[in-house]
Amino acid sequence: MDITLWDFMALAAAAALVGFAKTAVSGANTVSLAVFAAILPARESTGVLLPILITGDVLAVLTYRRHAHWPTLWRLFPAVAAGVVVGVLFLLWADDEAVRTSIGAILLLMAGVTLWRRRNAQQQEEQTSAATRGERLKARSYGVLGGFTTMVANAGGPVMSLYLLSAGFRKLSFLGTSAWFFLIVNTSKVPFSAGLGLIDGHSLLLDAELFLFVLPGALIGKACVARINQRLFEHLVIAATVVGGLELLLN
Repeated sequence: MDITLWDFMALAAAAALVGFAKTAVSGANTVSLAVFAAILPARESTGVLLPILITGDVLAVLTYRRHAHWPTLWRLFPAVAAGVVVGVLFLLWADDEAVRTSIGAILLLMAGVTLWRRRNAQQQEEQTSAATRGERLKARSYGVLGGFTTMVANAGGPVMSLYLLSAGFRKLSFLGTSAWFFLIVNTSKVPFSAGLGLIDGHSLLLDAELFLFVLPGALIGKACVARINQRLFEHLVIAATVVGGLELLLN
């Protein structure tokens, strides 16, 4: 890959933002996605970004591993697997423009739905009891969308962030559940991405140069999250989702 020094600096900053997003404001790495797609060919950029995301996932799990809500994870995984398969089929024929437009539209739609639900809800409580029929349907819908978006463009973070917010997760349980979810899902995507030619020796060489920038971002995120109250945290997650969706639609 022929990139300039300025390109590499932008990619390094985007890699650091991945670390920050994984330990502080989940969904903010959609900005990193946009940076990678702007500098590298859009489809190939997803293959370069995936190992960077997995590195961030490992750091997030090490930080918040005790705060995960596993019943929620087990409820999501079957639907996510179906979404990943749909995403693989979509990538077999879709061009870069179709990928960007589809993901951007989904993110903005999900942000709108979440804001509407929050505005009309009288009170939200963390879900710790058995899921109702409506909750199961919601989990399946978000799961399929999350699997599809994460396979196609590594953009599943905002979708799952919106689901966890709509389920009433507090900050630490949100980050712990999200950390384990994406470590498992992103790792499972590696064979598919390699089979599609999105991960190869050239992409891994670039990753080797970018890995070191993820750790400082993760440390900054860990230091900042304690200073972010719950309301601001939720607003930042939704704002990052909207920005990411607009970036994908407009660029």
